[in-house]
Amino acid sequence: MNPWAVDAGCPRSCAVRPAARVGPAATGLRYAALARELTRCLALGERLAGDVAPRVQARRVLGALGVELEAPTAPLSAPGSPLGTLVVANHISWLDVVALLAVEPVSFVAKREVGRWPVVGSLARRLGTQFIDRDGGRHALPLMVRELAGTLASGRSVLVFPQATTWCSVSSGRFRRAAFQGAVDAGAAVRPVTVAYRVGGRTSTSAAFLGDEGFGGSLRRVAATRGLTVRITAHPPLYGDDRRTLAAGAWAAVSAGQASVHA
Repeated sequence: MNPWAVDAGCPRSCAVRPAARVGPAATGLRYAALARELTRCLALGERLAGDVAPRVQARRVLGALGVELEAPTAPLSAPGSPLGTLVVANHISWLDVVALLAVEPVSFVAKREVGRWPVVGSLARRLGTQFIDRDGGRHALPLMVRELAGTLASGRSVLVFPQATTWCSVSSGRFRRAAFQGAVDAGAAVRPVTVAYRVGGRTSTSAAFLGDEGFGGSLRRVAATRGLTVRITAHPPLYGDDRRTLAAGAWAAVSAGQASVHA
């Protein structure tokens, strides 16, 4: 059995075009603003790996796309510990990473293909991304866990999407347990986080990046959406020495957060 085998996720048909859309001229302005912000990110060079620049630039990218952020003012990392925090969230879109970086600059784990995306791959490497090779077989999994534990032990928080692929609803996926072993080995806290998208006060899948959809198609849908809001809900930190228990607790917290958004 391949340890990197993941659920197929939602088909691209789950990503519904928004009923509320901006016109072509406004969409063009958003593309231009996004290009300016990405150019600014690249110009920052190594400074993009600092504690302030990623948060500022992430918020500017959201603003360029017309996306409103609802998020806590406190960092996602658990307070009062010299260790980093394993931040785990449900996965809906590539926009999830931007929204979470807008709350706190953290490293994150991503599939190796992301490192080959134009511009995005370069920026991800500068942010200290740990890339996963899902074709690496069973020997790659312990290496990933060791690297993750080492990053957490160094005091750097790490963002992981334990569903391993994108879903339009958190209740459709499940949390894989491997990443939680990194937190156990480092003695680090786990911070469950719920990511949700809304348009006009109602849950929306317009930002979802699903199935075999290309990045360009997802970006066009986001740029054309009027009134898109991403809400970040941080739940109380979890502690423990059993990855199965931590994964179940994190899943329960994130699922409850999603249910409250729907309500």
